[in-house]
Amino acid sequence: MNAQELSQYLADAPPAVVRLEIEKHFGNLSDKQKRYAHFISRASFAGNRIVLRQVSPESESIYDFIIELYKASAGDWKALALKAGVDEGGLSGFLQYAAQFLGNSGNYKSFGDSKFIPRCPEAVFTALASTSAEAEKHYAATNGAIFSSDKPGQLHLGFTDDGHLTTYYPDSPDITKDEIDAVAKWSQSKGLLPENNRLRKTKDGIFELLIASAKTSVPEGGDIGKETEFMVSDGVLNGKTIKLVYGDYAPQMEAITGYIKRAAENAENETQEKMHLAYAKSFDEGSLLAFKDSQRYWIRDQGPMVECNIGFIETYRDPAGIRGEWEGFAAVERTRAFGELVRSAPDLIPLLPWSKEFEKDKFLSPDFTSLEVLTFCGTIVSAYCSGIPAGINIPNYDDIRQAEGFKNVSLGNVLSAKAPNEKIPFIKDSDLAVYQKYRDAAFEVQVGLHELTGHGCGKLLQESSPGVYNFDHENPPISPLTGKPVTTWYKPGQTWGSVFGGLAGAYEECRAELVAMYLSCEFSTLKIFGFGDGSVDIDGEAGDILYASYLSMARAGLVSVEFWDPRSQKWGQPHCQARFAILKSFLEADDDFCELEYQNEDLSDLTIKLDRSKILTSGRKAVGDFLQKIHVYKSAADAEDGSKFFSHMSNVGLDYWGSKVRNVVLKNKQPRKVFVQANTYLDEATGKISIKQYEPSVEGIIQSWAERES
Repeated sequence: MNAQELSQYLADAPPAVVRLEIEKHFGNLSDKQKRYAHFISRASFAGNRIVLRQVSPESESIYDFIIELYKASAGDWKALALKAGVDEGGLSGFLQYAAQFLGNSGNYKSFGDSKFIPRCPEAVFTALASTSAEAEKHYAATNGAIFSSDKPGQLHLGFTDDGHLTTYYPDSPDITKDEIDAVAKWSQSKGLLPENNRLRKTKDGIFELLIASAKTSVPEGGDIGKETEFMVSDGVLNGKTIKLVYGDYAPQMEAITGYIKRAAENAENETQEKMHLAYAKSFDEGSLLAFKDSQRYWIRDQGPMVECNIGFIETYRDPAGIRGEWEGFAAVERTRAFGELVRSAPDLIPLLPWSKEFEKDKFLSPDFTSLEVLTFCGTIVSAYCSGIPAGINIPNYDDIRQAEGFKNVSLGNVLSAKAPNEKIPFIKDSDLAVYQKYRDAAFEVQVGLHELTGHGCGKLLQESSPGVYNFDHENPPISPLTGKPVTTWYKPGQTWGSVFGGLAGAYEECRAELVAMYLSCEFSTLKIFGFGDGSVDIDGEAGDILYASYLSMARAGLVSVEFWDPRSQKWGQPHCQARFAILKSFLEADDDFCELEYQNEDLSDLTIKLDRSKILTSGRKAVGDFLQKIHVYKSAADAEDGSKFFSHMSNVGLDYWGSKVRNVVLKNKQPRKVFVQANTYLDEATGKISIKQYEPSVEGIIQSWAERES
């Protein structure tokens, strides 16, 4: 890898460190609510080492190295540098790397899954390590992986088959995609859910499913009974043994279980208490059936002052798209501002470009609130920053979502966080004022519609058990794409994720984004958010919001090519793959709706030209046509046509997008925000909770994590 290629993997200098403001909102809680939030926070952060181990083999050792240096120096970094003989530039390089590492919970970007490497020489880290025996031990345990770049494929997370790195299949360098898929199908046939496990192939050829639990054995039986060893008699694994091994992450799961039980003791009501007891059973015994029960109680816990969710939830980082990453959050309710949007959803969803046969029989009205985040642990991908999303729509279990409902949250202090001196490339000078004034408001509209109506809409045509269908099997729905009855649907035991596999994440994010883009063209929707009077006025303030929204999506699609790897010619980030596909639909729209303008051969003056007057015509039509296709393919379990179409729309290639455009995007890329989060402390004698916030600096984020460990 040459110097120019390697430069794209260097840590941000400096990272955009932003404080997650929460103290004022936390202060409005009662003592009991503060204790409830505190124990959820502790449980969430107790899973941080799980996250680190899910990122890379070296991440936990890097974390311990950083924390140990803080302890050894008591936070006096200049004194430590003087002791180590490291100059100001070298220390700055270390601190910037450490802050980005902690903000991403690992040495791979939470948004993009690509490795980042310090900008300072390796000798700086070696010298700093020499100041503390404990730090030196942890640094040695990284085995040189902090700086290593000799295997370009391993600069990206993904299947080992493709030369990439993954820890979802630990100590299994020769495990294949076919074997992973075969184990997934076996698990599906047994009714064993995959989110809380990893898969290891031993030297003897045994396939061990490592189940996260505090207990290392479950004598009374797990989710599929007491048996833990199974012989496979067909397919790729014919003659092979699959073994269930309990106790993955056991120390962390034990700590999490303890904190969750104390949260249950401080619950506001019986529903919250039952939710946390179900969590505790899940984390103690490794039961995902118990976890699904926790999610059922979570849905019923409407409008709590302290909101939370915790567990192995999002499956973006598993290259197979089925195993979940640890995630936990605690947040304080700010306002039920989205109530009107929830009430309007049953009227908005019928406007989408498909017939009622492809939509839920009844929209299950969710709880949708705006929250202020106290704690977020995990690396859930976000278009806005590293590590913390702007909105969440869960649970992800299709059967619960389809029949029982879901919840939406918008995270206000994430949306409102600002990085200083942020530059905005690729927006025309003539559009910059409108874009800067309305992009945050437009993003809030986009998040609300994306989470509520996007992820919340749509029916999966299912045969839930042999001969039992949720549609008229004798007269199947007519596909608007072919004019003929659909011929595919989900068979018993199949889920959306298992059918569409690793493409499912990007595909679904694209579908939700398109729903939001389509419905934001309804001026009655913009009125709900406080813009306009509901009448069509493309030149008024509501039109400004709509224009800023379409401009933002076009720009997001353009800068997304940063996260496409030209070596493997693969996407490293599902949201980016989705937004790039949407940009292509804009560019392919009728009547020159959207164009990329430039005069210079190297595209150094590249800007987006988007015709505001055509958003409601050719722009919306392009969005609607794209949306209709991917929705119907998903609804009908048509993975063959759906995957082919979406892969075509999100194809980059080396000739133009993957070379010229990507080069200018990389030259103009901006640091992503990393957040400094508060810590809470319990006085056991009085039961009182105190809160501490930290300076928004590289030193502040390191201090916050070091004190979290104490």
